[in-house]
Amino acid sequence: MEIIEIFGYISALIIGISLGLIGGGGSILAVPVLAYLFSVNEKVATAYSLFIIGASALVGGLKQHFKGLVDWRTAIVFGLPAIVGVSSIRHYVVPALPDILFNIGDFDFTRRMGMFGFFALLMIPAAFSMLKEREEKVTTGAVAYNYLFIIIEGLIVGAITGMIGAGGGFLIIPALVILANVEMKVAVATSLIIIAFKSLMGFFLGDVFTMEIDWQFLAVFTSISLVGIFIGSYLGNFIDGKKLKKGFGYFIFVMALFIFYMEFFIK
Repeated sequence: MEIIEIFGYISALIIGISLGLIGGGGSILAVPVLAYLFSVNEKVATAYSLFIIGASALVGGLKQHFKGLVDWRTAIVFGLPAIVGVSSIRHYVVPALPDILFNIGDFDFTRRMGMFGFFALLMIPAAFSMLKEREEKVTTGAVAYNYLFIIIEGLIVGAITGMIGAGGGFLIIPALVILANVEMKVAVATSLIIIAFKSLMGFFLGDVFTMEIDWQFLAVFTSISLVGIFIGSYLGNFIDGKKLKKGFGYFIFVMALFIFYMEFFIK
């Protein structure tokens, strides 16, 4: 095993620890870790990331379920169109993308630039969502659904997830608060279930049928991340996750700039 791969598996542990400590955001690092430390291409990196994110979110979501914080009806109403969006993108769109999307003179804008550039672009609002203090919304009435907007939002979030291989919690949580009138802590817990099912279904309904999966590698990487979640949850008894969250937000912002630099200047 090469040194860079060892760093990759250590990063898998760090991803899990960050998820256990701050409750989200860490899995967004899966794509750059897979791409730059394990040298997999953009299709494989985003596909494996879906599985890793899905498994990690499922563990976190089940923990929140046992605390009574998951609104399963909301998860189903929002999750079904999201599953349709991500599965359609992974099964039909991503495999059909050409290696070179378009040319500008002698400059070739590749599929990798498009997917990783879009990923890095969305890392910026994700970073800001971690830097911003969440306002605890307490509802006074029953949960009410704006079905049309929920379906549209679910399809869009699912499509974004399918294209970049990230969970999109920073998009889902405000949508649940605004479109379904749920409390913030319930929205956070429910978003984990939505992320889990749309990511895993996108992987199994899309990527499993369109590419060869290295199941051994994926199982090892995901298992290490899951171990990290439990370590992070334990460390959370001694460390203030909210303080770490801001620092992690700045780190994601730096990582976005790093991806832009690697894809558009080094490549």
